[in-house]
Amino acid sequence: MKSRWLVNLALLAVIVGLGIFLYLTPKKEETATDVIKVSAINSSAINKITIEFPAKNPVVFEKQDGHWRLVQPYTARAGEEVIGKLLAVLDADSTDKFDTADLARYGLNQPSLRLELNDKEMLFGTTNPVNDRQYIAFENAIYLVSTQFYDVAGTQIVEMLDKHLIAPGEEVVGFDFSHLEQWEETGLVVERDGANWKVSIPNAKPAPGELDDWFGDGWKTLRANSVEPYTFDSRKTYPYFEIILKDGKRIHVDKQLESPELVLARPDEGMAYHYAADLGFTLLNPPVGVPK
Repeated sequence: MKSRWLVNLALLAVIVGLGIFLYLTPKKEETATDVIKVSAINSSAINKITIEFPAKNPVVFEKQDGHWRLVQPYTARAGEEVIGKLLAVLDADSTDKFDTADLARYGLNQPSLRLELNDKEMLFGTTNPVNDRQYIAFENAIYLVSTQFYDVAGTQIVEMLDKHLIAPGEEVVGFDFSHLEQWEETGLVVERDGANWKVSIPNAKPAPGELDDWFGDGWKTLRANSVEPYTFDSRKTYPYFEIILKDGKRIHVDKQLESPELVLARPDEGMAYHYAADLGFTLLNPPVGVPK
């Protein structure tokens, strides 16, 4: 008798699940192919993204000079990889396509997320309990897509920022380390001279290729573990160095902390970059071959 009740309960669960699925799956629009694309818009045509969750202030990104920037709630360079993942929703495959006659049925009358791409609005609704895909409304149709796009939009703002200290387009040709403790006496400056490096210390003899390796393996690929905005305080002074760019500009970088982590800050951008503590010795002590 007990086993019969268990079988009946299992059948009931299947019937309830099927009922939910049928309720959330209305008559589909006819499609010519098995693959349904959410949009024919190329992501390269988008130059403004607004992310708005209920009861939260909007987060806004804009493409400026070919690169994405956060412009609200504050200004900062955006992580191009994260923006790419967000814009990938335009090229997403949908398992189904429905009309928009009953938005409330899919939670789209009170969406959990509004995503505005240029002047086009995309609404995110409930998740289908059977296939775990999310209903979105875009350009007069409803689609079922992966929940990954909602997850990307909900990423913390600081995780959507560019983690590179050196911005795209900033071509580095040298470093002035003369304001760091270990180099104050010698006034170390290393700078490219054509294909070679020029070292300001007269008796320095760097080994062939070592400075190229130091720059290529360290600075050229440098990526912070995390990044955060900070407010510049002129009353505080830190050891600092300058990054010399090809156009003659110098980027002032404060060494705010050395242990238990290395924190480098750019006052011009109001951003602080966090690295492992042991990375500081490698980055800030180039192999210039100074005799001991």
